[in-house]
Amino acid sequence: MRIIFAGTPEFARVALASLHAAGFEIPLVLTQPDRPAGRGMKLQASAVKQFALEHQIPLAQPRSLRLDGKYPDDAAMAREAIQAARADIMVVAAYGLILPQWVLDAPRLGCLNIHASLLPRWRGAAPIHRAIEAGDSETGVTIMQMDAGLDTGDMLLVEKLRIGPQDSTESLHDKLADLGGQLIVQALELAACGGLQPVPQPPEGITYAHKIEKREALLDWTQNAANLERRIRAFSPFPGAAGILGGESLKFWRAAVLAGAARPAAALPGQVLAVGPEGVDICALDAVLRVSRLQKAGGKALEAAEFLRGFEIRPGMVFSQKE
Repeated sequence: MRIIFAGTPEFARVALASLHAAGFEIPLVLTQPDRPAGRGMKLQASAVKQFALEHQIPLAQPRSLRLDGKYPDDAAMAREAIQAARADIMVVAAYGLILPQWVLDAPRLGCLNIHASLLPRWRGAAPIHRAIEAGDSETGVTIMQMDAGLDTGDMLLVEKLRIGPQDSTESLHDKLADLGGQLIVQALELAACGGLQPVPQPPEGITYAHKIEKREALLDWTQNAANLERRIRAFSPFPGAAGILGGESLKFWRAAVLAGAARPAAALPGQVLAVGPEGVDICALDAVLRVSRLQKAGGKALEAAEFLRGFEIRPGMVFSQKE
């Protein structure tokens, strides 16, 4: 079976590596153009591009696939490459470009998407973040037959995965990437013998995982402590949950709701109640949140005991609700 693979970040690279290791023929890889990254803002190849180059897989990086869009020449070159690949199927994982109908129709068996949620819950760009933020107890991977809608196609394979109480987006991403790699190999083996059974997505339970914005990073201390703890895990590693104290922006990387710790009636939301080597205790709406791993602007993420040796936080100080 000949496969075109379309993907960009590490999540997609894991799937591509799984397909390559399983021996599938991959005549073409599509990935996003190189982007500026890092402190020097130098152009950086995507994780998928790096894998393709290492394994000498033909590569294309169109800025768009829309023949009537802003970059018609890119789209035309991509169409030539896709047609020349003579693929049976296209596998898409976190590609980042919308596939127009001509792409969906190009491979003999259409396009399959690896989506990191239990569809129809968390359609959209940030399913891992939103599942943690919402307090979901489980997530998973859905292999979906792509159509023109936003993650609306028929489900082909679904595998569930428990979300642990300490899971961050970073840790859950890695688990789901591995699961996605396993599941897409299984799906293609079934597709080769006509064994896939499409199942329409149910109309109930549809939610949308909107793209994570940097402005969401600032914590609102008028929320419940459990909500704030989940947001800290959901926003790790990006954009990093943040608080403003004395005009300084701090990032929070680990926290826990203090069991049995009553919220003082007179305390303000965001007020520091106690400071110690175990962490910084901060008043939320209903309870106390202990932040145990912090980072100041331009510094490294540190455990509380080490962080407090270089940054003074005193009881009574209040985290701001605004930038």
